[in-house]
Amino acid sequence: MSTVQFVDPRATPAAVADVYDLTTALGDGAVIGLMANGFPDSDTFLHHIELALGSRLDGVTFHHWNKGNASRLANDEEVQALASKCDAVIGAYGH
Repeated sequence: MSTVQFVDPRATPAAVADVYDLTTALGDGAVIGLMANGFPDSDTFLHHIELALGSRLDGVTFHHWNKGNASRLANDEEVQALASKCDAVIGAYGH
């Protein structure tokens, strides 16, 4: 009878994880921008992100924005408009 030995390739972490509280980083009343790139389902994915974050972050609101065309970059005016409304932004790519 032969035996099989499983080897875990993960190394022991060299640094201790620095735990932080996202609500402290953002503050009460923060606005999180959710920027979809225009691919199908990028809006749907960000909707689920909003549900997950919204259930954990009290007092946070969300601003949705869809670039509409995944093949072009957001221009400076679009980026500035989003940055002026939001304390943090999450970008998403769909397929």
